[in-house]
Amino acid sequence: MNRRLLTIWCNNDFSDKQESARDLLIEGVLPHQLLIFDPDDQQALEALHSAEIAFGTPEARAVSESPNLRWVQLNSAGYTSFDHENIREKLAARGTVVTNSSDVYAEPCAQHLLAMITSLARGLPLALEAQRGDRSWRHSLRPELPLLNTQTVLILGFGAIARRLVELLQPLEMNLLAVRRQVKGDEPIPVITVSQLADVLPQVDHLVNTLPANEGSYSFVNADRLAKLKAGAIVYNVGRGTTVDQNALIKELRAGRLAAAYLDVTEPEPLPRDHLLWDTPNCFITPHLAGGHRTEKERQIRHFLDNLRRFEQGAPMRNRVI
Repeated sequence: MNRRLLTIWCNNDFSDKQESARDLLIEGVLPHQLLIFDPDDQQALEALHSAEIAFGTPEARAVSESPNLRWVQLNSAGYTSFDHENIREKLAARGTVVTNSSDVYAEPCAQHLLAMITSLARGLPLALEAQRGDRSWRHSLRPELPLLNTQTVLILGFGAIARRLVELLQPLEMNLLAVRRQVKGDEPIPVITVSQLADVLPQVDHLVNTLPANEGSYSFVNADRLAKLKAGAIVYNVGRGTTVDQNALIKELRAGRLAAAYLDVTEPEPLPRDHLLWDTPNCFITPHLAGGHRTEKERQIRHFLDNLRRFEQGAPMRNRVI
């Protein structure tokens, strides 16, 4: 067990309403030394070089140039700046572990996706549009509303969010599939590789994108793949905006071949007021809300403290990405 005193560097941002979470962190890391910095504090970089643990949003290059760092925990699910071969190789060579906070965001993101899928199936956005607009009684929607049972959902990526989404969708008796670059064999649903994607897309009713941003995922949902989707399919994105060819998506929606798109992430963010997505038919947008929840900061801290105990004991770390 590693119980020697460690220096923990932290630039996790705490608002005035999150003092209890800050206190939880301060008390929870004892007896280790905790250095807390504001995210824009220029002195933070110098202190990072002497720390053994970092928690928050440290820059990947600064981490790679801090030889004393043995473990970094990011307070986000995304880790794009670390997901480069040169960074990975440098950190792996000196034994620096990097973990993210995927488990913190799996539940809210999965619930957000469930809300997206079910609300569209029951016509809620269109009914709200009528209420906010001409207040027409759109009873004609009733015979057009589908049941989700037996419809096919294809999830791009199979991390913590996808696993939780599967659990939430299974009671609806939907046909659930996933795509991942390497099939591990422990997945609870059928999983295909990217090479099989073209054959499956024409059967898909719901394309759910949970992909992170990296060199291999840029415009993964491109014009060719969108064109292969079944007519009337719906596209969802809670991954990153860069993973979708938004111009191609707009084209498909305007042509009416795709039934809808529900986007929680876009490129860029915030989305400019004059961006074409705002006026695209049947394109519904939430402003990167999927991971948000009232206890977000507290759950970030508890996740870090759980991994700190694991680090002390030499046990496997949760959400390890490097």
